[in-house]
Amino acid sequence: MRIVLLTGKGGVGKSTVAAGTAALAAAQGLRTLVLSTDAAHSLADAYGASGQVHAEPAEIAEGLFVHQVDAQLRFEQSWADIQRYLLSVLDAAGMDPVAAEEMTVIPGAEEVLALLELRLHARSGQWDVIVVDCAPTAETLRLLALPEALGWYMERLLPIQRRLVKALRPVLNRAAGVPMPGDSVFDAITRLHRELDEVHELLSGPDSSVRLVLTPENVVLAEARRAYTSLSLFGYRVDGVIANRVFPAGDGDAWRAAWVDAQATVLKEVDQSFAGLPVWRSEYQPGEPVGVPALAALARELYGDDDPLARPSGDGPFRVNRDASGAAVVHLALPFVTRSEVGLARNGDELVVTVGSSRRLLTLPAGLARLEVAGARVEDGELQVRFREPDQDTTTREATR
Repeated sequence: MRIVLLTGKGGVGKSTVAAGTAALAAAQGLRTLVLSTDAAHSLADAYGASGQVHAEPAEIAEGLFVHQVDAQLRFEQSWADIQRYLLSVLDAAGMDPVAAEEMTVIPGAEEVLALLELRLHARSGQWDVIVVDCAPTAETLRLLALPEALGWYMERLLPIQRRLVKALRPVLNRAAGVPMPGDSVFDAITRLHRELDEVHELLSGPDSSVRLVLTPENVVLAEARRAYTSLSLFGYRVDGVIANRVFPAGDGDAWRAAWVDAQATVLKEVDQSFAGLPVWRSEYQPGEPVGVPALAALARELYGDDDPLARPSGDGPFRVNRDASGAAVVHLALPFVTRSEVGLARNGDELVVTVGSSRRLLTLPAGLARLEVAGARVEDGELQVRFREPDQDTTTREATR
């Protein structure tokens, strides 16, 4: 099964490109599902099928299914135990029940639940291709970083909190007058983490990739470059860039000619910025492409002779090998980043990598966790961390403490 995610700055046309990519896949005879993690669903509108799409996947053309996730239903299924506990706390605090219910709906819940829905579809074995119309870039990056962030909390803090609450619940209930969370709450959080962890493993695997959609504008290009860096930091493969709404060259008035020149300058920067990745271009359409045939035609012109479903090549953003001296070296792709922008620390069996406002905790394999960091550098858009056997004197001192 092939999974393709499309993301980009809001308004660049990623929903149209996602819908077209899915329509083209279905036209090739592949059983294709397209779904959205964006709360502002627009896939059904793009296909001109708003009356046909409901809470379950709907077939709008042969082999092409659209799913707009019923966030309320999935929220009740995945968040019910946690929400009931939060409502009991707010009720004890005297909050109005209607206001309390609004307070217990977590921001970004719809996007998270859409990812969990993607996990279920991937596990079902029903699909050859799943195309995901992601939320705008910033929301997508926060969403894709969530499994690892929640994992840190689950491994370090949750077991301690669970033991403390179990031991002190009778005292705290009497003293504070506020109900303490029961096992069902902790179990629900554990289940949520496990499911999100599976999502991360699925989307960072060799059969999944992210495609960046942009328009030829400097501000949009700058955001796409940052997205490429962040996606690589968290282990996701970017397999191509789509430059959308490109003005066709040719005779025209001065206004359009100025846009053609301005876009040509930015497109040169796009090619330079994403060297090594295919950059597909889609010309500005004379009319809005709506419906399966129009979207499939747009995608066919966009990808040309390339296979839009080709699996990404290479080892991905994260790999480990040995250098000429036999030392282990961790490689993490960080395109567009300089040494001064990278923070690196060691915390037990983890490497803590910070780039700007993004931070990733990389859990080291057992073979590396026992080694010590011998040095690090950033070279050609890649962080390289070298490991060596621990110093014998240091090992002896640690063992005798």
